[in-house]
Amino acid sequence: MADPSSYRPKPGQIPDSPGVYRFRDEHRRVIYVGKAKSLRQRLANYFQDVASLHPRTATMVTTAASVEWTVVSTEVEALQLEYSWIKEYDPRFNVKYRDDKSYPSLAVTMNEQYPRVQVMRGPKKKGVRYFGPYGHAWAIRETVDLMLRVFPVRTCSAGVFKRSAQIGRPCLLGYIGKCSAPCVGRVSPEEHRELAEDFCDFMAGRTGTYLSRLEQRMHEAAEEMEYEKAARLRDDIGALRRAMEKNAVVLADATDADLIAVAEDELEAAVQIFHVRGGRVRGQRGWVTDKVEAVDTAGLVEHALQQLYGEEKGEAVPKEVLVPALPEDTPALSQWLAERRGAQVSLRVPQRGDKKSLMETVHRNAQQSLALHKTKRASDLTTRSRALEEIAEALELDSAPLRIECFDISHLQGDDVVASMVVFEDGLARKSEYRRFQIKSFEGQDDVRSMHEVVSRRFRRYLQEKLKTGEWSPEEGEDPLAEDDGRPKRFAYPPQLVVVDGGQPQVAAAKRALEELGVDDVAVCGLAKRLEEVWLPGEDDPVVLPRTSEGLYLLQRVRDEAHRFAIQYQRSKRGKRLKSGPLDEVPGLGESRKQALLKHFGSVKKLRQATIDQICEVPGIGRKTAETLAAALAGAVPAGPAVNTATGEIIEDETPAHAGTSFERGTGQ
Repeated sequence: MADPSSYRPKPGQIPDSPGVYRFRDEHRRVIYVGKAKSLRQRLANYFQDVASLHPRTATMVTTAASVEWTVVSTEVEALQLEYSWIKEYDPRFNVKYRDDKSYPSLAVTMNEQYPRVQVMRGPKKKGVRYFGPYGHAWAIRETVDLMLRVFPVRTCSAGVFKRSAQIGRPCLLGYIGKCSAPCVGRVSPEEHRELAEDFCDFMAGRTGTYLSRLEQRMHEAAEEMEYEKAARLRDDIGALRRAMEKNAVVLADATDADLIAVAEDELEAAVQIFHVRGGRVRGQRGWVTDKVEAVDTAGLVEHALQQLYGEEKGEAVPKEVLVPALPEDTPALSQWLAERRGAQVSLRVPQRGDKKSLMETVHRNAQQSLALHKTKRASDLTTRSRALEEIAEALELDSAPLRIECFDISHLQGDDVVASMVVFEDGLARKSEYRRFQIKSFEGQDDVRSMHEVVSRRFRRYLQEKLKTGEWSPEEGEDPLAEDDGRPKRFAYPPQLVVVDGGQPQVAAAKRALEELGVDDVAVCGLAKRLEEVWLPGEDDPVVLPRTSEGLYLLQRVRDEAHRFAIQYQRSKRGKRLKSGPLDEVPGLGESRKQALLKHFGSVKKLRQATIDQICEVPGIGRKTAETLAAALAGAVPAGPAVNTATGEIIEDETPAHAGTSFERGTGQ
């Protein structure tokens, strides 16, 4: 551990102005990012007597080896820069909330010609309207099912939509009145978009006006004795009211607000958010975090606000944000939220009335979430600890393998040979550490040789990382890596155990790779699929773990995950290779110029027949590129004509311009 006084800045060196600071460890990795109104005052707090610091702060400053800072002009800039750096560097001592599950949202794809209503998870996309998130996907589907009666918006996938348009017949929803069937032209694109906008307005909480309009139309139809129409409108109103009842009114003044509550103990904290729109709870989500830094409730709220609204803009940021405690930089946070919304945002603690009562409900949800998380984690931690202890005992390791890396080789009859590396820390998958490899040293199928190459490349990178700290001396002629930029490095942390998918030959290859590099503190084993036997280097007989062993189950999970990840990469590479065309083989020809060529000539066949002067007429194509392109196409032998397998007919149509760079004909492959 470093002594903080060894890297403490000199007196007067730190500016007395707003800014963001970064602590780095001995490997130059950023381990903590913070902001301050006054850098001088804030950083001085870290260089007190270590014994007087909070235990977590003391651990951070003794792990660090240097500190640096960036001066900004305002506190809002400091807030934005802090958020950006935490996202970029992923510092180990910063609070990072993790969703306790992936929450689904109701999405309307307004960026399409015919907007579609669907359930979506994951990152938000531009041009898509989102409502939620919801606790369960079935809750979204129930709501949508009720509303499609009134707003018959498209819900089908692109494939179903295209198929219905080809055969001229809508799907079942079109027949039962729950889709306006734009696929067969029952409504125009403009009419369908208007339906989608009405759907969005209703979901956004503007319900009263629309219901009043429907009731007026119902009464008018009844007065004109159009009783069937009036009955249909009556049923529509009932369906909308039932959809509204699923979200009871919680704030009588039709408020748009997010309520954030925090439940915490000494080690962990749970955050719950209720999204209220139009006075009704439209969504709910929750996060759990380890308190890896010394932070109070106000600090947890500030981190939650950054994560919740860091990527949001416009109406996704509500007019009002209610919190249990105001962060230290409340004015700066309010200004930051206002900039993201484009209008004023009120950030405050509710004191009385319905909002305070609802905040208490949100807090109870946070407490229950924290209690449930602790119960699950305690059980899971016990199981994982037992599994790691069983592995250590069976393989005769000095300690439990807290970091396990597993390698697997994948190919299809010797083509597209790739490898995967997956990482498990404390018995849990660490997907951000997964890595993929292409086999470079030879061609063909040789799993043993491939395993040797991959393990060698992985640990050679590890040794190069150690080179910077003087922990390892390179062989003569080997170059060190460039200066570290503080981002998490790919191969900086060594495992305690390397697992390979295979038996004795693969284990021997991995062990030989480690010995050649002089790595003698990493254990190696292999897990053979046939009998689930564990093989050790130099042993003629395998280690057989009981079928009920938690250790064997963990090794199987690690092996299966490596196999899945390798297969996924191999299929991806094979798919790209099969879709490649003659233009992909032309050096220096990027995607934009490929599209320009196809748009200009209409097909690869016509492009192949064009002269160099004609190719030069395409914007962005110079004579040298045209000559290279003409030579490449002349050397590619066109494939035979395409055949309709259903009828046996020869298809004479040329490759269409919209086919991009994926060709089934004329590839010469």
